[in-house]
Amino acid sequence: MSSPPDLAATATGPGEGVGAIGTGPGREAGIAAAGPGEGVGATAAGPGGGSAGEAAVDVREVEHVYGAGGDAVTVLGPISLTVPRGSFLVIVGASGCGKSTLLRLIAGFERPTSGTVRTGGAEPVPGRGAGIVFQQPRLFPWRTVGGNVELALRYAGVPRTERARRVPHLLERVGLHDVADRRIWQISGGQQQRVAIARAMAGDDPLLLLDEPFAALDALTRERLQEDLRRVSAETGRTFVFVTHSVEEAVFLGTRVVVLTRQPGRIALDLDITLPRTGPEPDELRALPDYAAFRTTVGQAVRAAAE
Repeated sequence: MSSPPDLAATATGPGEGVGAIGTGPGREAGIAAAGPGEGVGATAAGPGGGSAGEAAVDVREVEHVYGAGGDAVTVLGPISLTVPRGSFLVIVGASGCGKSTLLRLIAGFERPTSGTVRTGGAEPVPGRGAGIVFQQPRLFPWRTVGGNVELALRYAGVPRTERARRVPHLLERVGLHDVADRRIWQISGGQQQRVAIARAMAGDDPLLLLDEPFAALDALTRERLQEDLRRVSAETGRTFVFVTHSVEEAVFLGTRVVVLTRQPGRIALDLDITLPRTGPEPDELRALPDYAAFRTTVGQAVRAAAE
C-alpha cells in the first residue's frame, strides 16, 4: 500500500468543524474526498455515512442536556451518526466531550433530550441487543472465569447443555481457556477485561459497546488486548462501538473513527480507516505508511477539537 498524501482539508466558514468540509447535518467536519487516492479513506456521503437500511446504530439530530433552567448544560449535539452493520466505530475525543454520554444513549441507559437513537431499527433497551464492556470489568469475584461467562448465557435463556458447550468456545476466543476454573480475584486485570469481553459476546448480541475498557491497564497488556479485540471483530463480523481517549487505539481498532469536539460534543471528523483487517501482523500493520498517515490525521483533529 502506497503512502497517501497529507489530508489538508479546507474549512468553509466559522463553526463548520475542524479543518474539514461540512457535508450535512451531524457531519460538521466530515472530510471530503476529492477523488481516488486524494484522501486517506475520507467520506462525504451525508449524515454519518453508510446506508440507513444496513444500520446497526442510527443517531439522528440528537442533543442531550443535563439539568434544567439556569443550571442546564448541553453536553452533546446536535449529532447525527449512522453505523453500518459489521463495522468497528471508534469515538475519540478529550475528556468531557460527550463520548460516554453518546454510548449510554446508544445502550438505552438514557434517553436523548431531543432527536432519536435506534439500534437495529428500534429504540434501544438496556440489556437487549447489545453487549456492554465498561472501563472496570464488573465481574462476580466469587465465581470462576467460566462461571461469569456462563451466568451471562443463563440470563440470556440459553439451556444448560448449550451453556456448557459455548463457554469453552467463548473463553478460547479471548485466550482464557486455560484459566476457566480460576476465581476472578486469581487472575490479572487484563485477563479480567477479557472475561468481560467474553461475557459481553455470550448473548450473541449483534452490537457490542465498549467504554474505554483498556484505559486502566498497563501499556503492554493494553496492546495485547487491542490485538485480541481486532482479531475477534474480524472473526465475528459483529458491530462494535468503542470509546477511547487514545488516537493510537482508535486507528488500530477502527474501521471508522469519529472525533468529537469539546462540550457540547459534535462531530469534528468522521474518517473511514481503510487498513487491512486481516493479513498483516500487528507490528507490520503499525509500520504501514497509511497507518502513520491515519494516526497523524486523527491526532491533529483531536488536538484541534479540544481547543
